[in-house]
Amino acid sequence: MTEQLEPMPSDWQRALAVVAHPDDLEYGCAAAVAGWTDGGRDITYLLATRGEAGIDTLEPERCAPLREQEQRASAAVVGVSRVEFLDHRDGVIEYGTGLRRDIAAAVRRHRPELVITLNHRDTWGGVAWNTPDHRAVGRATLDAAADAGNRWIFPELTAQGLEPWDGVRWVAVAGSSTPTHAVDATAGLERSVQSLLAHRTYIEVLTDEDPEAYCRTFLTGNAQASAARFGGRPAVTFELFAR
Repeated sequence: MTEQLEPMPSDWQRALAVVAHPDDLEYGCAAAVAGWTDGGRDITYLLATRGEAGIDTLEPERCAPLREQEQRASAAVVGVSRVEFLDHRDGVIEYGTGLRRDIAAAVRRHRPELVITLNHRDTWGGVAWNTPDHRAVGRATLDAAADAGNRWIFPELTAQGLEPWDGVRWVAVAGSSTPTHAVDATAGLERSVQSLLAHRTYIEVLTDEDPEAYCRTFLTGNAQASAARFGGRPAVTFELFAR
């Protein structure tokens, strides 16, 4: 028998999703986000960069505002209105105390019960090498969820009026090759396609396929591939770390 995934916890109200680039959440878990916002949950997006190094034919100073605009539009499709950027440099994010501090500050500001990030491991399922930005931001997010609750780590945040927040109960990693939990993607799947499609400038240089067909094939394929482990329902999967 195929080992079944557990449903994601539902007894929470606020989430903070932390990733490296515009489009990371749309590839990773937008269908789940759509379902959560439908249920009245409050979700904030925090991006470490503006994705300015992501399009070879656009200089970073032209690319950054365009990708930020597309990210805000993309988030709105799935019911997220609060999108923040940290302005780390795309492609050369460094794991370390500076990144941890920035994410911990956001955790203190928004006080989430659930923190979401993207695959922090070296590879995607042992098949493809992960990017340095994904690895750095994912690892820093897992660490910052704890940092945010300790007043003696980054005490300067307290001096800035950001009181410790030790209320993060889980960190959920999207795109993990070892998922433990899942969310039914049925209700949010079509909106997740439109959310990814909002990154049209990026998608059009990424593939020669029709952009909508590309987005739909990728997202529905991933959701259906997880169905066997979630009662036959198309699913968005997460590796869940409880705190």
